[in-house]
Amino acid sequence: MLSREDQRRFDQIARHLRTTDPEFVARLGDQPATVRNRAVIVTSVLLWAMIPMLALFGGWIAAVICTVALSAAGVLALRARRW
Repeated sequence: MLSREDQRRFDQIARHLRTTDPEFVARLGDQPATVRNRAVIVTSVLLWAMIPMLALFGGWIAAVICTVALSAAGVLALRARRW
């Protein structure tokens, strides 16, 4: 396990590497980004699956608000993703 100072320095080096050589990082696989993306996808799917239940118990207005918010988040996520 790294000390706080070593972990801070490691994170600083990793951040610098991601900005200066993204092709190298892509070849190695950016593990934190992969885990984060997977968590976002799972959360989005669960929220989309809850919309019918929300409509049943919370009313149509709540379901529409949730649908619009998730759609906007999806569009922003697609625009932010590097293809």
